Amino acid sequence: MDRRKFIGGAAVAAAGTLAACGDGNGNGEASTVAAPAVNRNRTRRLRMVTTWPASFPGLGTAAEATARYVREMSGGALEIQVYGAGEIVGAFEVFDAVSNGVADMYHAAEYYWQGRSPAFNFYCAVPMGMTAWEIMAWVEYGGGQELWEELSGQFNIIAFQAGNTGHQMGGWFKREINSVSDFRGLRVRMPGLGGDVIRAMGGAAVALSGGEIYQALQSGAIDATEWVGPWNDMAFGFYREAPYYYGPGFHEPGSALAVGINRDVWDSLPADQKAIVKAACRAANNQSVAEFTHHNGIALQTLVEQHGVQLRTFTDEIWREMGRVSEEVVANAANADAITRRVYDSYIASRRRSREWANVSETPYLQMRELVLGG
Repeated sequence: MDRRKFIGGAAVAAAGTLAACGDGNGNGEASTVAAPAVNRNRTRRLRMVTTWPASFPGLGTAAEATARYVREMSGGALEIQVYGAGEIVGAFEVFDAVSNGVADMYHAAEYYWQGRSPAFNFYCAVPMGMTAWEIMAWVEYGGGQELWEELSGQFNIIAFQAGNTGHQMGGWFKREINSVSDFRGLRVRMPGLGGDVIRAMGGAAVALSGGEIYQALQSGAIDATEWVGPWNDMAFGFYREAPYYYGPGFHEPGSALAVGINRDVWDSLPADQKAIVKAACRAANNQSVAEFTHHNGIALQTLVEQHGVQLRTFTDEIWREMGRVSEEVVANAANADAITRRVYDSYIASRRRSREWANVSETPYLQMRELVLGG
């Protein structure tokens, strides 16, 4: 997931009104929340930079939903102007921009910052990791948020969950993948620790921003790519260059998105506005999971029935090898520094608890549902 078109780094003036987004039901109407009138002269305006194209479905609109909720819940006392990638800084420059105070906050996927510490991966997605709901449980109740604040605090940032794509697909491939040996020499666009798994399996993981992927597929610079899921993938038209669509994804079983806020800005907010920002992030997070779940089902049907996409599942042999290598890669990442080790230990403990519950609840239920309703 490094995510239509990431424009170059031209700066623009920091002004304007809040970008609106749809209500998550496809009607494009912004919801409203009753609030008292405020003195507009006292309105505080913050700038949010993102790693997404402006208003990009699901990703960009999660950022805009967060801003909208903040405005509505504060009665207009706190407003956030959202800027797409490249409008103030480049997609992968937003972390430093917020850390240094060039911007007030960002909306992004935390695994983009793994060069600063591999621990950031766990706050987006890791191979064979947790699903959307499991990540939410860990961050909110399993000690994940406290460790996150310690990690981000090293860079003058505090971060919160503010979106999740749900389970992502394994990717688009120009040719069928039938065995582990088919990964040897395969050039795959895949970020994060998932890319390390591809390398360990003999492939070449390539880091590309969203706007670069289609051209790379078209030119032959890469042989395959992952992105998000049917909804966002269809928008980019990957099916025109790589007809084989594999799922599910081993690398991002539930990809959390985050709002990171400059710590000095955060500390300057009164208690009620801090509470509003937290609530807005939670609301955007929940809306995001629902939005992706709804639109992915519709888009998948369109891809298969109208565009002739060949839907595939990796073989058991491939899955076993992916699983084995994934556990090694993630465990090795934990050795990078002390904070990553603590985040890893907390994450793995929470995953174990979630697995034990899922093994007697969701997993058997989904299997039985298919037994009854499947074709």
